[in-house]
Amino acid sequence: DFTSQHWECQSCELAVRGFAGSHVIVSLQGIVQAYKSGITLQGNTTSLGRWNFSGSFFFSISAITTIGYGNLSPSTVAGRIFCILFALFGIPLNLVLLNEIGQLMLLGTQHCAHRLEEVFHGQKKASLLIKTCALVTGLLLFLLLPPLLFSDKEGWSYEEGFYYSFITLSTIGFGDYVIGMNPDRTYPGWYKNVISLWILFGMAWLALVIKFCISFLE
Repeated sequence: DFTSQHWECQSCELAVRGFAGSHVIVSLQGIVQAYKSGITLQGNTTSLGRWNFSGSFFFSISAITTIGYGNLSPSTVAGRIFCILFALFGIPLNLVLLNEIGQLMLLGTQHCAHRLEEVFHGQKKASLLIKTCALVTGLLLFLLLPPLLFSDKEGWSYEEGFYYSFITLSTIGFGDYVIGMNPDRTYPGWYKNVISLWILFGMAWLALVIKFCISFLE
């Protein structure tokens, strides 16, 4: 009768929708996986350096610094196991490295302060001046000037570049902005290597600033 035919039609429609929906999900998963592999609708972008030496080095830095943008990830079992072992050893070693870099920065600051004590004949004035210079220099090198480079290479606004700089150095790493991922742009080979070093030294500087702030509050 009409009622049974109506329910049969609805059942067929639901089945078709479920079949189409599952295929859409599979297709979207394939698109995401292809994008992570460097393939987009605009062509193969593996030349952007996603898994060459520069791209792999940048991925390693983002892993051991615990930034973890999420734009790249290992897709094989062997790669995931290696990533786990690499992080287990790399994260503690990176903390040691950042501490050593911070200590070198601190020693340099103290050395300059001792030199200025002879000029100003006062420890407080020299210490305040050196800390101010170190803060301003760090702000320029790690937060204020890098957005200009990102504006040139990535096409971001200054505000977006500054946002990326802070989110990266603070290890928040949302992943909404990541360098070297625009298939419409050509990136020089040194770009990701320089940014990787900038991350290491910038994190050490930011940790030193936080340490100064904590000692001031105490």
